[in-house]
Amino acid sequence: MKAVIALSAAVLLLAGCSKEEQAPEPIRPVLSVEVKGLDQQSLGRFAGNIQARYESTLGFRVSGRIARRAVDVGSQVEKNQLLATLDPTDQQNQLRSSQGDLARVQAEFINAQANARRQQELFDRGVGAQAGLDIAQTDLKTAQASLDQAKAAVSQARDQLGYSELRADHAAVVNQWKVEVGQVVSAGEEVVVLARPDIKEAVIDLPAGLAETLPEGVEFRVQSQLDPSVATTGTLRELEPRPDSATRTRRARLTLRESPAGLRLGTAISVTLSSSIAQRLELPETAVQEVDGKTQVWLVDVQNKTVNPRPVTVLSRDRGVVVLGSGVQAGERVVSAGVNSLKPGQKIKLDEASRQ
Repeated sequence: MKAVIALSAAVLLLAGCSKEEQAPEPIRPVLSVEVKGLDQQSLGRFAGNIQARYESTLGFRVSGRIARRAVDVGSQVEKNQLLATLDPTDQQNQLRSSQGDLARVQAEFINAQANARRQQELFDRGVGAQAGLDIAQTDLKTAQASLDQAKAAVSQARDQLGYSELRADHAAVVNQWKVEVGQVVSAGEEVVVLARPDIKEAVIDLPAGLAETLPEGVEFRVQSQLDPSVATTGTLRELEPRPDSATRTRRARLTLRESPAGLRLGTAISVTLSSSIAQRLELPETAVQEVDGKTQVWLVDVQNKTVNPRPVTVLSRDRGVVVLGSGVQAGERVVSAGVNSLKPGQKIKLDEASRQ
């Protein structure tokens, strides 16, 4: 009986050992990242705003005191719309004076006409002298010249009165007023700045060092600061030749490829500069492991949920990011944390957050 019990215990012990040998390795949860290929190099992000490519500064053609500003900054105006007026008193007085002179000269001309006609009739009847006729005709020509001059003076005075009104020479947006009501301005002095809203551009200030070394084919991505979904791209149209003495920046003007409605004049924007480079692969430094003087990553087999080491070539390391030259391809997935405790062919459980 004792022999039977001992034999049974031995059988049970052997069965337990067999089960321990056949126990599967534990499944390890890991964090992973997808290898992404980068073919653009960021050169920085800069703030700016949307401006009109074409602006015009208007002023009165005559001197005077500003009587009224008809529109405010930001107003949309049409061609020939009234913008501002001067006190027209001086121009009105000049017009009245010219009109009075014209009336006097017209009367003198009528008298000269009548006198010349009378002298001609006397001369034709043989009772008038040639000298008298010549004097009358000369007086008529003089009166005619005075009449023409008076008419021109009235026309000029009327124009001067019209110049007391400042009107838009094209459809535009009022960008800036440089005078206030009551201010006395001289002829030609800058009064208002108009911007054409149909052709807009992005304006930013670049550090002088970057502006001098911009690579060929640099791409500018323009986004609204308030709504980044409002975006377009631009190309460099103009770069100021000299940096600002205070900020050491050079102003760049960009032609927009498209003109979204959200990019209105004055909109604050962010402009990201990038340039094309040979494709490179980047991974977090935690995904790279040094083993026996060789560099490797743990490649994830998503279908079988296993990992295996893969040798890679590192080109550079900077601020926790490793740039790879070979060994993996864009789209593959590698373990990003816990690489030191993995074994080839080990079963893993991918963290769902890391797979996004």
